[in-house]
Amino acid sequence: METRTLLLTRPNLPVIKIAPPGSPWMEENMAASTTHPSSSPPLPSPEGSTKSKHQQNGTESPSASTPPPPSVTRLWRPVAQRNLRNQWSKLASYNQEWSSSSLSARSHATSLVNSYMNAMELGVLSDMPDIRKKACWKLFKQQDLHRRKLLSSYKDMVAVLVHMVNTSRSMRSFIKGTSSPLVQFSSFSEDKNDNGDGGGIPVYTFWSISSFEDLAYELVQMFRLELNLKRLLVVELLSISSDEVPINRVCWLDELYTGEFDDLFRVKVVENMLKDQLLQCSLSSKYLNYYLFEWQVYLTTWLAEVNIDTYRVDEIFATVGEEMHVSLT
Repeated sequence: METRTLLLTRPNLPVIKIAPPGSPWMEENMAASTTHPSSSPPLPSPEGSTKSKHQQNGTESPSASTPPPPSVTRLWRPVAQRNLRNQWSKLASYNQEWSSSSLSARSHATSLVNSYMNAMELGVLSDMPDIRKKACWKLFKQQDLHRRKLLSSYKDMVAVLVHMVNTSRSMRSFIKGTSSPLVQFSSFSEDKNDNGDGGGIPVYTFWSISSFEDLAYELVQMFRLELNLKRLLVVELLSISSDEVPINRVCWLDELYTGEFDDLFRVKVVENMLKDQLLQCSLSSKYLNYYLFEWQVYLTTWLAEVNIDTYRVDEIFATVGEEMHVSLT
């Protein structure tokens, strides 16, 4: 596996930490991961500001814009409506793709854990000469296959998040030229005075463009945090080996596939290389001999998707669909 070293120290985005199984932090984190509908943040009000959270996500524009003339608004609104429908339909599709890739990755991770023999009691078979060593060699090829499949599913999840981020940044419709009736779909404008939001007017019934962007930002942020956690799990799972057939251990600072760091920076997942993450690489050798039940904690954490509030995700898609008079489920 080709590796590169990540030497980056960008601030401003929280990073999920993971502790060794059985530690108090892990138990508290798992207990606190249960979400409740009452804890969800409120949906945007009709009077959304023209400066939305998407500007914190890499796109900066003026804080206010002048509403275009009514003749231009009549041309802009149907194009903006069509663009929003397309972008939110894509987000709904990517949400399904994420779920599919996550389940596939969990299945491969389970197979990988099940092929790990160091913690298995062989009973009467232990009297057979070199039985464990021979079995480990037999399972080695299976482990390699499961590792490659797990990494492939993780790569698919990164690709899904890249698409989600790009989509969340493509909700504004800018007028092409000063007098042309043509409208272009873009996250930037030829005219610095054009915010691409129609001056903050409602696109459908109540919400402005920025209200849709705020919900898209909230949605994407959940998947950002979850991908960061899943990367930690992938690093640990890819390092499963036996004393009989050792492999090169993967570190958090290693690039898991060619171009991974470029993808992670594109979606702003790897922003901080905190001391606890660097420490994790140096201390991970202490946990080479995890028992099988401890690996199950990682599999359970993967399946739980602790950073994604499923109720909130469904609520966002349902409410956006209601505003646009379409079904996104």
